[in-house]
Amino acid sequence: MMRRRPVMRRRRGLVGTMATTAVVAGTAAATTGAIQRRSQAKMQAQAAESAEAQQVAEMQQQLNDMQAQQLAAATQPAAAPAPAAGGAGTDMMQQLQQLASMKEQGLLSDEEFAAAKARLLGG
Repeated sequence: MMRRRPVMRRRRGLVGTMATTAVVAGTAAATTGAIQRRSQAKMQAQAAESAEAQQVAEMQQQLNDMQAQQLAAATQPAAAPAPAAGGAGTDMMQQLQQLASMKEQGLLSDEEFAAAKARLLGG
């Protein structure tokens, strides 16, 4: 029968132990740094998305304000001198045409157009 050789373990010594410790510590530091960089990148992306969403909301609010001003200007009679006889119909036609134009441009919904037209025709 064959005898097995006893397994001999190497003795690393102080330098070997220090080298192993340095490798383990370096790997841990690199892993921690990568995790931190990934986390920072995610936070920056979320901040950018948040800022973009806020800009979109502000622009939507400005658009709504502008539409409300245009609707108010279109539905309120102008402070102009009284038109001559027969001119009232022409002024009303111009206002109706302006309302129709605003509706075609998408500035007024069907309900807003109908309400403004009713106010104009109803007095």
